[in-house]
Amino acid sequence: MNDIDLNADLGEGYGPWRMGEDEALLQVVSSANIACGFHAGDPVIMDRTVRQAAARGIDIGAHVGFPDRQGFGRRVMQIDAGELASMVVYQLGALAGIARAAGCRMTHMSFHGALGNLAAADAALADPLVRAVADFDPALIISSSASAAIEGAAARHGLALASTFLADRACDEQGLLVPRRLAGAVIHDEAQVLARVRQLLREGTVTTHGGAVIPLRAQQILVHGDTPGALALARAIRAEIEFGGARVRPVSALLADRLVSSAHG
Repeated sequence: MNDIDLNADLGEGYGPWRMGEDEALLQVVSSANIACGFHAGDPVIMDRTVRQAAARGIDIGAHVGFPDRQGFGRRVMQIDAGELASMVVYQLGALAGIARAAGCRMTHMSFHGALGNLAAADAALADPLVRAVADFDPALIISSSASAAIEGAAARHGLALASTFLADRACDEQGLLVPRRLAGAVIHDEAQVLARVRQLLREGTVTTHGGAVIPLRAQQILVHGDTPGALALARAIRAEIEFGGARVRPVSALLADRLVSSAHG
């Protein structure tokens, strides 16, 4: 069994309002996707989360979404692709600046919520957004659930890509996440989530929303920090990984190992 990164979406509060158990989750995960102020988060929360992650040697990533705090970035917004590309760069710059001031660097990024779902399903949208990431920093890793659109764009623009398994979200036969409005799209039962993790780790497959079994090679397992019970779930997933003989390691270390192996093999 290969080592794997365990990551979580963090920093999703605003002002005095807290979302999730970030400090406790940072004791369990190996990388963090930090909200950049558009769908959630603010400069103070970003700074605190970055510094706490850096102190534990946890990879720091930008979680980039629509400018939609009220809808938590999960509502589709009709915005020109060029404008969205500028918004992507804006959010990357915000977190990169905070990381630099804290004496660390941003290692990866991911698209949040509705923006991520749209880009994953539409190559014409994925390309300018991924190009914006590459223009900002070609060393960034893109973290994404299975998506031919994002994978293709990352390859064209020379970006490393980490495939992410969303343990509590159902997918279709193409690996794309099914809409949250569908029954069973969000998996709340811990035993069912752990069974999916076990299947991924042991067999390299996932069972789709429609019941088909498809292959999935993932470098990351994601826990949604805003989900009730996220901390207990993250601990249980980590225990499942380690029980199977694998290690939980930051995604940047995993991809660096992959590059070394490719160079020697």
